This record gives sequence, C-alpha cells and structure tokens, in this order.
Amino acid sequence: RLGLERADTAEKALTIIVDLLEKYGQGGNCMESQMAFTYYNSFLIADRKEAWVLETSGKYWAAEKVEGGLRNISNQLSITTKIDKEHPELKEYAKSKGWWDGKKEFDFAATYSYVNTARMTTSSGRYCEGYKLLNKHKGSITAETMMEILRDKESGINMEGGFMTTGSMVSVLPQQPHLPCIHFFTGTPDPAR
Repeated sequence: RLGLERADTAEKALTIIVDLLEKYGQGGNCMESQMAFTYYNSFLIADRKEAWVLETSGKYWAAEKVEGGLRNISNQLSITTKIDKEHPELKEYAKSKGWWDGKKEFDFAATYSYVNTARMTTSSGRYCEGYKLLNKHKGSITAETMMEILRDKESGINMEGGFMTTGSMVSVLPQQPHLPCIHFFTGTPDPAR
C-alpha cells in the first residue's frame, strides 16, 4: 500500500518496499488464533510499462523484472537465477550461513527456502496450480479470466479450511496512457462470492 501511495512506477514502488523492509523488517502473526505462525512476503508489482516480482526472506530480498509471458507467486519463493535486483548482502549472508558455496550459480529460491525448486512447477501446490491455470489461458487472459482463476477452490488458489483466502484483486493496466486503469477488489472475504 505504501508503494502504491508513494511511487509512480513499479520500479520506484519496489525501491520503497525494500527501503521499508530494511528499516522496519517484517513479521507478525499470520493468524488470529494463539498459534504463532509467520512467513515472509512476496509481491507482484506492475505499472503500465513494466512488472516486477519481489520476494523476501527476513530483511533479504531478490527482485526479478518480468520480461514477458506469464508470472505468478504463491506461498513460496519462485525467483531462481534470474535476479535483476537484490539486497546488497544477499549472497554474502547465504555464504556465511553455509547455504551457498559461492561457486555454483546463485539460486535465490533454492538457497533461501526449504522448497526444492526443481519440483516447484510439477508439485500440486498453489504455485504450480496457478501456473497451470494461467498457461491454460495464455494469450487470451482477460480480467474475467483472472477472476475465475482467483475463485478456483479445487486448485487451492482460493483456500478454504485452516487458512482461508481473504480477498483478491485484479487490475487492468492499459499501456496507452489515455485509457484508465481499472481495479477490481473482492467485496467479501471469499473471492468466490
């Protein structure tokens, strides 16, 4: 929200978010119950001309400029070796922890997460299911298509149970500056409604 408020481009919003991350950190309980459960955040940041994926682990982060095609995020790190911007100490911290030897190509998701990135697009998780749903409509994705994907309960995109999806947003960002941007938000906690 602060990136949207303070920036006029996607790249500037990314800079604002990582500056706030460096200054304040992140965390907090993700559930209203007494169970302590926290995780780090990922962001899709877009304007009319460009898009970025920003993924974080504590104060460390990596960002990938989306050059075309399809891109999704969902509850796990997905930036691998294509890193266009990064925390200045990202690699050194990984080396100091013994997560990366400094010799092989640096892979953010493999280094900073527990998920085996080779299985990420073949597993049955939300990331994989979202990727499949997007690919099913590649070349013909509309706002309505995105709303259907975000309502999908079978894939786990719209979660039910112990963890529930609490809202979704779809934006239409025409490249032509004379056309308005349109943003759709769910009006209820469940995007299926």
